[in-house]
Amino acid sequence: MIGVLNDSLDRPLRNLRLSVTDRCNLRCSYCMPEPDYVWLPREDILHFEEIETLVDVFTSLGVDKVRLTGGEPLLRRNLPDLIQRLAARPAIRDLAMTTNGVLLAANAQAIRDAGLHRLTVSLDTLRPQRFRDLTRYDELERVLQGIDVAAPLFPGFKIDTVVIRGVNDDELIDLLDFGRRYSAEVRFIEYMDVGGATNWSMSRVLPRREMLTRLEAHYGAITPVVEQSSAPADRYRLSDGTTFGIISSTTEPFCDSCDRSRLTADGLWYLCLYASHGTDLRRPLRSGASADQLGQLIAATWEVRSDRGAEERLTSRDRLPLIPVDRLKRDPHLEMHTRGG
Repeated sequence: MIGVLNDSLDRPLRNLRLSVTDRCNLRCSYCMPEPDYVWLPREDILHFEEIETLVDVFTSLGVDKVRLTGGEPLLRRNLPDLIQRLAARPAIRDLAMTTNGVLLAANAQAIRDAGLHRLTVSLDTLRPQRFRDLTRYDELERVLQGIDVAAPLFPGFKIDTVVIRGVNDDELIDLLDFGRRYSAEVRFIEYMDVGGATNWSMSRVLPRREMLTRLEAHYGAITPVVEQSSAPADRYRLSDGTTFGIISSTTEPFCDSCDRSRLTADGLWYLCLYASHGTDLRRPLRSGASADQLGQLIAATWEVRSDRGAEERLTSRDRLPLIPVDRLKRDPHLEMHTRGG
């Protein structure tokens, strides 16, 4: 390891979000809103051995947190095998995964046995019809079953909820109470104008301050949790000790502490969730580049990183959806289901 690798704004390379597939079994309106999708060619998808090679290079440069994403990661064949391989690496201090939960009940024990440390389930509503409207599939019951099976297996279990004004913002209390039943920490995420959010508008964003006002009106005093962390969520505590988080990257960005980058299932490396272009790591990897050569490419790219995508969007005068529909249809890498959120 070369020591701490910082970008041009002194942010370390620590946290890698690793997409293992771009396929998904839901069609969430803020992620995959259009009826037509361009999938990544299957022959371009990284093999497990290639993922291991790249992860080893990243950990040699300081990465110690890896989160498996998709698409829906549980659609990737033999995923527990990959988890087991990555979990065996001492350099990875935190191995986590985010899933939509549809396939979780049948796979929770296998991924826990394989060595996955932490698990997050995306759940935006507890109402069946609303779930169908948001995801275009009638799968809420399977997601709830998955949570029921998985929550006891994973300490620190989390539930992520994208909050959209006029869609599900009336469920903040219901979702927080639901999470409490499983000792799960619910994290409310402001609706973001990234990737497939072609119907985004600022009027549909429920800001953190308004979420807190609504929750405080119901629960009483809410106390901020003071901690040193580069995690995206600001955490809060209710009077009974229940903790929850709010990720306010739309109205109050945290770009100055962002240590995250994203590797797509076909090996494109993105330095920012808002980035329109990534660095191709698959091509040099399959052309025989050594670990040192890959490391030099990654280091050189990170050291000049200056991305502050969320902050730049916040200052946009006419803030429209980030990516027009015609561009999404031409380039699957611009879709959120490809770069893993």
